[in-house]
Order: sequence, then C-alpha cells, then structure tokens
Amino acid sequence: MQNRTPSEKTTTDEKSGIKGNLTFDDKVIQKIIGIALSEVDGLLTVDGGFFANVAEKLVNTSDVTSGIDVEVGKKQVAVDLDIVAEYGIDISKLYDKIKNVIVREVKNMTDLEVIEVNVHVVDIKTKEEHEQDSTSLQDRVSDALSKGAKKSKETLSDGVDKVTSDNKSSRVN
Repeated sequence: MQNRTPSEKTTTDEKSGIKGNLTFDDKVIQKIIGIALSEVDGLLTVDGGFFANVAEKLVNTSDVTSGIDVEVGKKQVAVDLDIVAEYGIDISKLYDKIKNVIVREVKNMTDLEVIEVNVHVVDIKTKEEHEQDSTSLQDRVSDALSKGAKKSKETLSDGVDKVTSDNKSSRVN
C-alpha cells in the first residue's frame, strides 16, 4: 500500500462555534501499531523485508514502523503486516491477538475504525534462532569494520616507518 492522504476528522464545537480538522499521518498510525504489537507473545518481529532488516542492523536502530503498511481514510484504517512468528505457537490465535491489539489501540488513540488487518507470515523461528539472527549480522559487520580499521592503521604505520627509514638512510650517504 502507498501512503494516502492523512485521516481527517472535521469537528464543530457547538458551544463556541469553532471549526477544525483532526488528521493523522500514515506514519502515526504505523507507530501506534508498531508499539502496540510489542505486547503480543509469539510475535518475534514485524518484518520490513531483507533490506530493511539489514539497514536496521547496520545502523543499530529499531524502527517500529518497519513492515507495517497502512491505508488511512477519513474514518477507517486498513493494515498489512509481514511477520515472523515463534515456532510452536498457534498462528491463528496469534493472528487474533494481533488484530485485537491493533483494533483496540488505534480506536483508543485516534477514534478511527480498523476495518481490515492482513497478516502475512513470512517465517517462523525459535526464540534462539531469532536472537542469533538479530545479533549475528551486526556483530559480523562490526567485526569486519574493526578489523579493516586495524589493518588500515597497520598499513599506514608501516608506510610511515618505511618512508622515515628511507629518508634517514638517504641522508647518511
């Protein structure tokens, strides 16, 4: 789904006669959902796809909106999620928990009605696999950068030593 026009709620305060609009950007709805999903047991991650996960691990961020697509209308919201579920759980019950949390939190915070929640299970993992996968890429990149920096420093130092010793020997002639 693509970002649509923000949700809009037109109000008129009958006592004061003040008119106004309340709008929600897609990113706000995505963030509400992302934070709310952290309470769902059995949901290991909302998956923004391989490249999003690589980017998050390289810069060590956790964008709660990654993998959450929303379509926000004036009064309603539709949600699409790609998830990784924990191995061994009842995924249909997980789906029900996800729907209930999304509907509750979006309604409580925005008064918008969630009319559709589509969940696509892209993988299942044990908690151990998930934890290992979550740290291994970042660790490998950090190690590679550290080793590369150390090697560059050693090479530079060797080059400086060589230039220094070459210059000393040419002066002594």
